[in-house]
Amino acid sequence: MISAKFTSTKGDASLCSNLLCGKMLQMAVFHFSDIKKQKSMRYNFFIGNKLQQSEASPFKYVDRGYRHSIVLIPGWASDYRIFSTLDLRFNYLIPLHFSPFTFTKDILAALKKNNISKISLFGWSLGAFAAKEFALGYTNLVDEVILIGIRKRYKPENLKDIREHLRKSKRGYLYKFYTQCFSRKEEMGWFRENLLKVYCEKLSLDDLLKGLDYLENTEMKPELLNGIEKVTIIHGKDDRIAPIKEAIDIKEKLPRARFVCIKNAGHIPFLKKDFNKIL
Repeated sequence: MISAKFTSTKGDASLCSNLLCGKMLQMAVFHFSDIKKQKSMRYNFFIGNKLQQSEASPFKYVDRGYRHSIVLIPGWASDYRIFSTLDLRFNYLIPLHFSPFTFTKDILAALKKNNISKISLFGWSLGAFAAKEFALGYTNLVDEVILIGIRKRYKPENLKDIREHLRKSKRGYLYKFYTQCFSRKEEMGWFRENLLKVYCEKLSLDDLLKGLDYLENTEMKPELLNGIEKVTIIHGKDDRIAPIKEAIDIKEKLPRARFVCIKNAGHIPFLKKDFNKIL
């Protein structure tokens, strides 16, 4: 099995299982790279060969022909494009404009607009904190909470250092940060080819600093999530941004939660080959 119930904290290796190899599911895939912002503030969405248009909105709903829907919540210093390789068995709610400060309001509006009664939450890193906050406030609207690359909280002194580095050289710090998100250089291939340059150049310093402000004032209190029936924690064994010990500690306080450790993976485990088989 790819995933396993948490059984022991003695040795990280005992928590990990190799990703299974096998034929990828054949299905219509929504390609995030096909999203292009136009001057008129409308967005084009290419699904297969069919062009769809939507007015500018914090979220775009993509009907992929499944029964259930999931919202993909990005982490700090990223956006919806980080999820481009995902091919989950869900319809997607994609945050075109993501702010953790307005996430709850925005997702509530998106659920109402698209007539969605329940949603699963796929929160990565900073996005995991936003997922947690929504789940605690609106348990009745949540089917499953999936937390990736989580930790209890980020220390204020560390965030202060990051702010200083960003102000001195945004591009230089981001390059270092992204490199640390991967356990091996070869794992960074897709990210380097598709997102590294645009993230380093285009992400605004103001948004990055606001993201750090959010992280400084939030924390993961896992015992509060015991009211959620389905919680899944996914973590890279070699995560250098969010040490796996913190994820293990969080899991210990969530006895019903499913814990998945991915070997040879860092802070962005969903970019690993065959990650889609986990969910």
